[in-house]
Amino acid sequence: MNAIARRQSPANALWLFILTTALLIAQTLSVAAQSRPETFADLAEQVSPAVVNITTSTTVATATQPDRPVVPDGSPFEDFFRDFLDRNGPNGQAPRRSQALGSGFVISEDGFIVTNNHVIQGADEILIEFFEGFELEAEIIGTDPNTDLALLKVESDEPLKFVSWGDSEEARVGDWVMAMGNPLGQGFSVSAGIVSARGRALSGSYDDYIQTDAAINRGNSGGPLFNMNGDVIGVNTAILSPNGGSIGIGFAMSSRVAENVIFQLRDFGETRRGWLGVRIQDVTEDLAEGLGLENVAGALVTDVPEGPALEAGIEAGDVIMSFDGVDVDDTRGLVRQVADTEIGKEVRVIVFRDGQTETLRVTLGRREEAETAVPASAQSDEPVTTEFMGLTISDMTDELREQLGLPEDAEGLVVGEVVEDSEAFEKGLRAGDIIVEAGQEKVGTVRDLEERVESAKEAGRKSLLLLVRRGGDPRFVALSLDAG
Repeated sequence: MNAIARRQSPANALWLFILTTALLIAQTLSVAAQSRPETFADLAEQVSPAVVNITTSTTVATATQPDRPVVPDGSPFEDFFRDFLDRNGPNGQAPRRSQALGSGFVISEDGFIVTNNHVIQGADEILIEFFEGFELEAEIIGTDPNTDLALLKVESDEPLKFVSWGDSEEARVGDWVMAMGNPLGQGFSVSAGIVSARGRALSGSYDDYIQTDAAINRGNSGGPLFNMNGDVIGVNTAILSPNGGSIGIGFAMSSRVAENVIFQLRDFGETRRGWLGVRIQDVTEDLAEGLGLENVAGALVTDVPEGPALEAGIEAGDVIMSFDGVDVDDTRGLVRQVADTEIGKEVRVIVFRDGQTETLRVTLGRREEAETAVPASAQSDEPVTTEFMGLTISDMTDELREQLGLPEDAEGLVVGEVVEDSEAFEKGLRAGDIIVEAGQEKVGTVRDLEERVESAKEAGRKSLLLLVRRGGDPRFVALSLDAG
């Protein structure tokens, strides 16, 4: 018996291997099938009572005189148009009521509702329609145009169904999501798709959009974007479309941003963002080389007006590498982090300066109360003109200050001409720009600039970092020393 079992063991082992492999394949296919939902019906049924349609009414002012049809003097139609327009009001059109549609969602049983600012902006009346069929009027608690968010409030005799915020940071590209809202006035429509991308920016300083291919159309604005747990991870806000309809590129403001803004609107009726008090730009490869940075990271300080940063000792030319214990990758990340930090908090800021790091402590102010004053600078020396790196540069003079509309104490080097096929032109330098620093040191004369170039070459630099002002706005530009 044992001998027979031994003779059959290879065959048994083969069958066991085949059976095990088949089971593993079946389990893998089962897991894959489970990751793709068979239906969104249960999720839609769960969250629908908290999603609302929003109808706003606005009084449209009468058209002004320039909007009247232009009719030549003496035309036979002149009297006709004048009589017609006068019958419809003193300016040709009587005031009228205009309606707009949007979406929103309830976030508390006592009636707080989230939507987009552009949905309710300028509205005289806001009507909320609930999934169960009843309607309530809403009042505006607060708005934030910077993130296009608004918070409304309704009064209800009964507790309202509501949804909770989710963590948009946990959403991965490829995850399933579901959008709900009032597209094109159809009301309580559901669409599904995936997270197409994260961290998208459109035009705002605080943008952090989730991109999705779930269908979003006009009227979906302000509605929720749900994860598969029924938590709100985004507020549907915008679409990219050549025809005004969905082409599968929609954007929802992430809950990471929206939740903080909405809580501030609820508690204060306004936003209260942290303020560091610096002007910054991203670090590029050539700027990193000019600064002596090993990695292309951080936020380069271009200006430090009166404010918390100046008081803490931050200087133009510093690269902010870390803020409140978090590494700074770029300007967008720093702006959002500062805005989300509590006003009055003392934070540690690590900057890269003159080849080494320094740690400074900054007590944050409030962004909404920020002053924009820029400290004045000293006068320059006698005028000299030279051609340098594709630029025609001259010392500052009273005549140039007057021509450029600069203050009497403005200093720096004035760019007179820029050769169009030069690196300087390619990087945006133009006539009228003011070079105020070279190699992170102030320059008041052409001679100062020449000395900075020599110092950079002796230090083995491949490029020279210039701080340039145009219309009061500063930015850094790195020019290759070979171009000189």
